[in-house]
Amino acid sequence: MIRRTLGVTCLPVTALGLGLAALGRPAYITLGRETDLGTHRSVVAMERRCHEVLDAAYAAGIRYVDAARSYGHAERFLASWFDARGLSPDAVTVGSKWGYRYTGHWRMDPAAHEVKDHSVDALRRQLRESLGILGERMDLYQIHSATLESGVLEDRVVLAELVSLAGRGIAVGLTVSGPRQTETIARALDAGVDGVNPFRSVQATWNVLEPSTGPALAEAHGQGWGVIVKEALANGRLAGRDPDPRLDPLRRAAAETEAPMDAAAIAAALANPWVDVVLTGAVTVQQLRSNLRALDVTLGPGALQTLGAMATPPARYWSERASLLWA
Repeated sequence: MIRRTLGVTCLPVTALGLGLAALGRPAYITLGRETDLGTHRSVVAMERRCHEVLDAAYAAGIRYVDAARSYGHAERFLASWFDARGLSPDAVTVGSKWGYRYTGHWRMDPAAHEVKDHSVDALRRQLRESLGILGERMDLYQIHSATLESGVLEDRVVLAELVSLAGRGIAVGLTVSGPRQTETIARALDAGVDGVNPFRSVQATWNVLEPSTGPALAEAHGQGWGVIVKEALANGRLAGRDPDPRLDPLRRAAAETEAPMDAAAIAAALANPWVDVVLTGAVTVQQLRSNLRALDVTLGPGALQTLGAMATPPARYWSERASLLWA
């Protein structure tokens, strides 16, 4: 597994990381989840599954794991895995996030699965919760889906708290989401309080359908920030389960490289020179192994140019994403 550091944070990471968004709670917006998980979604069953995928990821050399307060019991599952395996805190670099609260109550059909709150009270409360579960294992703490609309990047009290957190030795970053990701990243690059910008990393959606963040991520990387790519498979749409003919160029690229479609999509993300980590959201060991094949896929300039033509307008992409059902 290719190892590197996450920008100026100097945190050790690997080219592929494991995201726990779909492993820490019973419902999520990934195509084919019913097939992957069936009805075995009790807390005990999901913790066992999470441990199995973490075991496979660790054995394959993955050394970055991504969690969040709103990912159900993801932080708890990760901590129990560390304990069960007797791993030291520095065995894996761990990132988590604050800003959304899990409200699903382990149900498939709650009124809301998660609720956004970017207030300073939410930061203080969720930081205590994350540290209470992960302790010194937590290396990176990020704003969860920062947006211009939430005003979090203008909140001097929040920013001051994040500057203080960075001074305590925990790297600070942000994740972005939605059609205005590029603008949000640009604003974050200029954010700060009393001339101090707390951010040292950014996590953004980038895939062959939604590559609009590329220039902004390249700029962030050029300024020394670590760059993490999420949703490289577009919530399962690029994993071979969506018959949409718009995805045919990716199918052909996969066939030409004798790789599964998901591996080709991840390889396209890894081909960006500004990427430090691409997250896999695998929920089975089989999926993880298929995703890992991306490390052996080389897409030539012609293939990358063809895949680049698959891009859809951000507003359309995010509208289509919003229509996906939690399952």
